[in-house]
Amino acid sequence: MAPGLSVREMREDEKPLVLEMLKAGVKDTENRVALHALTRPPALLLLAAASSGLRFVLASFALALLLPVFLAVAAVKLGLRSRWGSLPPPGGLGGPWVAVRGSGDVCGVLALEPGTNAGDGARVTRLSVSRWHRRRGVGRRLLAFAEARARAWAGGMGEPRARLVVPVAVAAWGVSGMLEGCGYQADGGWGCMGYLLVREFSKDL
Repeated sequence: MAPGLSVREMREDEKPLVLEMLKAGVKDTENRVALHALTRPPALLLLAAASSGLRFVLASFALALLLPVFLAVAAVKLGLRSRWGSLPPPGGLGGPWVAVRGSGDVCGVLALEPGTNAGDGARVTRLSVSRWHRRRGVGRRLLAFAEARARAWAGGMGEPRARLVVPVAVAAWGVSGMLEGCGYQADGGWGCMGYLLVREFSKDL
């Protein structure tokens, strides 16, 4: 674990800083996710069809070619920002929480929510580390805290098992590697047109 690092509930005056951290985290991956999504064969076919149709309406060939791509990239980015670029309301597991250095610098944020059905365990809804504090054990410290909260919540609710689910964008290879190193296994996800955009990692605690 990272020395001199603690996790506590976010204070109200820290909310603007945490929001900026979440938005910066989304920006770091959104371009790669958009590239991954729009280079899948079905997406390429749809973009080609849209471009062909626009060539009959627009006088500019370049505009007909670029406009569908621009709109598709914008849609992917807006979707990611609306999903992960904001703070969720406090849920059944409390929070949001922040990781704080001994100097008082907020360097990470975590939010959790209960699963939809009994036995689903807890889900990480936000997990972001400031770019200035990455690769220093902050993500692992937040993950360990999330696991402890999930265990305590499962025990208090009489859940049949303690389990934690962490969704990760397909382009976030560093996070996927960290989770696999901590014993998590890829277990489904969600996407578009049969292609995964977000993988879900889970672990029985």
